[in-house]
Amino acid sequence: MLTVLGAIGIAVAVFVGFNIGGSSTGVAFGPAVGGRLVRKATAAALFTVFALVGAWTVGRNVIDTMSSSIVPATQFSPLASVGVLFFTGLALLISNLYGVPASTSMTAVGAIVGLGLATGTLNEALMFTILSAWIVAPLIGFASGAVIGRYVYPHLDRKVAFTRLDRHLVQLDRSGAVPRPRINNNASLRDLAGSLAVVAIACYMGFSAGASNAANAVAPLVGARGPLTVDVGVLLAVAAFGVGGFTIARRTLDTVGDDITELPILAALIVSVVGGTIITVLSALGIPASLAVSTTCCIIGLGWGRASRAATLTDLATPSPEPKPEVAGSTGSLKAAEPDAAPTSPTVGELAERETPVTPDGGEPSVPDIGEPDDDTLAAESLFDPAAAKRIAVLWVVTPSLAVVGSYPLFLLVL
Repeated sequence: MLTVLGAIGIAVAVFVGFNIGGSSTGVAFGPAVGGRLVRKATAAALFTVFALVGAWTVGRNVIDTMSSSIVPATQFSPLASVGVLFFTGLALLISNLYGVPASTSMTAVGAIVGLGLATGTLNEALMFTILSAWIVAPLIGFASGAVIGRYVYPHLDRKVAFTRLDRHLVQLDRSGAVPRPRINNNASLRDLAGSLAVVAIACYMGFSAGASNAANAVAPLVGARGPLTVDVGVLLAVAAFGVGGFTIARRTLDTVGDDITELPILAALIVSVVGGTIITVLSALGIPASLAVSTTCCIIGLGWGRASRAATLTDLATPSPEPKPEVAGSTGSLKAAEPDAAPTSPTVGELAERETPVTPDGGEPSVPDIGEPDDDTLAAESLFDPAAAKRIAVLWVVTPSLAVVGSYPLFLLVL
């Protein structure tokens, strides 16, 4: 029989999943919507489907870890479950107030750690593994981005082009009695291939988000004393994701698809693949981790690697009294170049505004060798505001810490 506390726990879980779906849909499908490849409703539907696949498969491992491995499943009484979900929802509230993508995974784990400390049942060995993964995953994201940005990105940027589309890729032909879908007449085969790649990677991001985030919404409610089975928990979480994707995600899609102009489509795709792969691997291992943290570190690494091409490895490792071009954190090279410079791929905003950089002479520009300065690239505006980056890093540490500090005395008193 479902108790009042169990019903409250389910309601809070739906609220958490609703917010996760709203934010994750925009992150995954913002480039595709901004590039007029899919519509918002289509993006929400695709995200829900692939989030379900991710949650139903590798996401079960994360649910198992958070529902029975960090602390025994018997510790999740209805009251304890509501408490854990409360602190997870609190992280979403803090992130919304400060405009920072706080990690719900890290905060949910922090609340469970407080429960384990209060009851003396914390699996310390597993927590050491999880904490190690939280340190290593962002480093891998940064290192991958740095290597790609320094050695691969410039060449991809010359080879891969995203042609603007005046209208959506798929349209309805209403000339007959029954409307039929058709491909935009202005889209070439290369446009179709690029569009399919963008949408496929967005679906992959949806898969990763489902794998890592389903546990954040329902793990406390699954287990020996929980009101939900794993299967029902997954379906409930993804249903809440879908509602958020079809409603509040519309604003996120507008923001990511239209307003973020510093990050080009090519860079966004690279970051999505790297960040999504890191989280998928960790989810398969049953380790809850933050997609936002991994992708952001990859963005920083990608920009640093691109900007650092103006110096050789020896130059970077050798201190010099002479002033050198600023490379650390200078990710303006991910932005579109000046009209007379080597063109880069269009940003999300440029696609939305029907703008596409073109090569003045129609030829393919050469890529400067490592160590050759690129004044236009290095002088470009930095992608990150240092103050904003500092605020993000601080909140990533503060929110799970507050979850531990707040949940420990709560569970100590009520359990």
